Amino acid sequence: MKEFKIREFIAKKFMKTGYSHTTIQKTPLGDKITIYTTRPGLIVGRKGENIKKLTTVLKNKYSLENPQIEIGEVENPFLDAQSIAEKMAYSLEKFGSKSFKSIGYKTLQSIMDAGAMGAEIVLSGKIPSARSRSWRFVEGYLKKCGHVSDTQVIRGESTAYLKVGAIGISVSIMPKTVSLPDRIIFKTSGEQLQEVKQIQQTQEAKPEDEIEIIRKARIKKETK
Repeated sequence: MKEFKIREFIAKKFMKTGYSHTTIQKTPLGDKITIYTTRPGLIVGRKGENIKKLTTVLKNKYSLENPQIEIGEVENPFLDAQSIAEKMAYSLEKFGSKSFKSIGYKTLQSIMDAGAMGAEIVLSGKIPSARSRSWRFVEGYLKKCGHVSDTQVIRGESTAYLKVGAIGISVSIMPKTVSLPDRIIFKTSGEQLQEVKQIQQTQEAKPEDEIEIIRKARIKKETK
């Protein structure tokens, strides 16, 4: 419960700084807390001011003896669902609910350009009317159920607080590194590759050359 509260506190504090997630590991020297973000400079602050304040809060409020805070940078920010959800929440709060479609489509295109196999963005709330509804932006191939969906699909959630009310943001990303159980790889031997090349040659050749190529292929087989 303490770890959950610490993660929730850090997420709220650094929501607008490209925050992704937090890991907490117990070591003999103390609790090692790693904050992953797409913008490390904003979390560290000027001369490490934010880190010092966070260390003091963790000691006094959460009774951690010797918290060691480290910053981890997210390699590809457009394949990290949580940081994308936080970024969309910040954009909606800044530009308003009228531009939700452009924000959704631009974000979805950025995810696919980063190399994702599929992605889905769901916005829920009073957009653009006074009645609550859901908008879904989806592209590519995305597993919605099963073991692959539970273990390999990256998900993130955030909330944007606007004048019309709270807008829920849910992001799901399936990267290209996912190994699907129904993926089939055909392996061909050397003889089969040679036959495929001969077929390709016949398709590319002119009609008058096809008979000559087929005759030469038959002679090679008979000599073998």
